[in-house]
Amino acid sequence: MTDLPLREQRILIAGGSRGIGLAMADALAHAGAALSICARDPHALADAAETLLRHGGRVHCQPCDLADPAQIEGWVAAAAEAMGGIDAVVNNASGYGNGSDDASWQAGFDIDLMAAVRCNRAALPWLRRSSAAAILNISSINALRPTPRAAAYSTAKAALNYYTVSLAKELAPERIRVNAIAPGSIEFPGGLWDRRREEEPALYAQIRDNIPFGGFGRVEDIAAAALFLLSPQARWITGQVLAVDGGQSLSP
Repeated sequence: MTDLPLREQRILIAGGSRGIGLAMADALAHAGAALSICARDPHALADAAETLLRHGGRVHCQPCDLADPAQIEGWVAAAAEAMGGIDAVVNNASGYGNGSDDASWQAGFDIDLMAAVRCNRAALPWLRRSSAAAILNISSINALRPTPRAAAYSTAKAALNYYTVSLAKELAPERIRVNAIAPGSIEFPGGLWDRRREEEPALYAQIRDNIPFGGFGRVEDIAAAALFLLSPQARWITGQVLAVDGGQSLSP
């Protein structure tokens, strides 16, 4: 991964303090990118920054509630000032509304969809000044098929996919690339499937055994795909939603 030429890239990661977000940040920092990450928990941000700074690059952190438009604008402006510009934005945050109540639907709309819209909108003035501008939205394979257990979350991610391809079409004349990754079921400490292993072992085993590659994915699998899509090697790729799922979306 260190062969990818990202040493001049200045990258924002919304939701970068743990799980997939931190794995992407770690891979990008290892490849030489300067980073700004945000999350709601300042303690988790501090721990993430300590991890990322071991790579020797620049790391900017700022607490941010991604459901708050004013906080998003403040973070993006502060990140651009700290790094001297913005080359790429990664929208990774999720409200994961897995209920059927209004709060679950609102969380999906505010965080999974509108946080990405607002981050990208705020970053566009700087992206337009970059010679290698890219936007990467983190979706889910839940958006690709009916998922009764998480209708609110899945619907928000489906909207994010449509937004991804629409924005890619809009920004293509400016050579600003816009793509999405749709992860399958990913297991990491403290994550959804780590909790379900203890709380719902039958569901955990059912999902695990139905993945053709034979188990849950790792955060590093998503980080590797993100690293490629943000690199110059993907310069001719835009408007794509890439499933990274070990074949999970192929299963009934």
